[in-house]
Amino acid sequence: MQAGTCEIIASAPRLAEVAALLSRQSEIAVDMEMDSLHHYREKVCLVQVSTRQQSWLIDPLALTSLEPLAAPLANPDIIIVMHGSDYDIRSLHRDYGIEVTNLFDTMIAARFLGITEFGLAALLKARFGIELDKKYQKADWSKRPLSREMCAYAAADTSDLLPLYDQFRAELEQKNRLAWLEEEGRALCQARISEKDGPLFLYCKGAGKLRGRTLAVLEELLQLRDRQAELLDRPPFKVLSADTLIEIAENRPQSLYELSLYKGMTPGQLQRHGSAMLSAIERGEATADNSLPRFPRSVKKEVLERVKERLKILKVWREQFSRELGLDPGVMAPNWLLEAVADTEKASIEELDSVPGMREWQKRLYGEDLARLLAAA
Repeated sequence: MQAGTCEIIASAPRLAEVAALLSRQSEIAVDMEMDSLHHYREKVCLVQVSTRQQSWLIDPLALTSLEPLAAPLANPDIIIVMHGSDYDIRSLHRDYGIEVTNLFDTMIAARFLGITEFGLAALLKARFGIELDKKYQKADWSKRPLSREMCAYAAADTSDLLPLYDQFRAELEQKNRLAWLEEEGRALCQARISEKDGPLFLYCKGAGKLRGRTLAVLEELLQLRDRQAELLDRPPFKVLSADTLIEIAENRPQSLYELSLYKGMTPGQLQRHGSAMLSAIERGEATADNSLPRFPRSVKKEVLERVKERLKILKVWREQFSRELGLDPGVMAPNWLLEAVADTEKASIEELDSVPGMREWQKRLYGEDLARLLAAA
């Protein structure tokens, strides 16, 4: 099946043929489209793949398995070029058990080169004068058939990725930063989606400010929203917004009229969910005192004055050093890393090995500087 000049792969035999061809490449560009903005359970709806000669759109919704892709994507001798790959890596593993082994992420490469506009559209325009049409960025990719325009949009996300990879790889080598990119790629390949565990308020932005019975009411409202979202096959945020639920939990209206006064409560939502929301509020209010939920608080140990002073020194050093390298300070040494380093007991390179998340390239680049600064602090 063809969409313009890009073939849509919708049969197992053809997927096996394309996978065999991909296995003979040294680099492959990959991207994916998902439907998280449109459905309750997100899924991969399209996999775009490009070699230096050709592009394909692989349709997971028409196939029972993507197993043939597992071999080329996990082959350590094949570089998988992606842009902003974190969630795609996670989704490939979640939905198909497919792993990527040798990753080159062009977004990370751009940041390691000091490029401040690192979105794919901005990079392709700056490097090749190519204008990407982002019209279908929020489209429902689970709908079939795909229009010619949607196929062209999807194919454009990988068709020019390998020439961009060529430029970035050469520039990273010139700056002796390719090893940085490779280490970040290895770490990203291990990224996995964690299943939600515990009450829903743990995953609700803004819930951390609530306490006791108000939190119990919010949990009942969130549980109601989740059930309705699954029934309607819509993302929960499209059923009722979290901000609306938090405001309702804080004020606990007692009638449909009172509910109607809250921002985000349309007449349609009142009709569909109003009575159930009032019942949810009643259940939350009736929660026994000894069963009231509590939002877990991370107990922050008191920051010692010595640690505060160390952190100030490290941030001054970072500002100067990142300017010399032409890098965003947060790319070179994010705040969480400096805080962990400032809190180490001894001023030594060896102790940096115990700092969680610190990369080898960071230790090689400025480990001695950190040790020297901490020793003098």
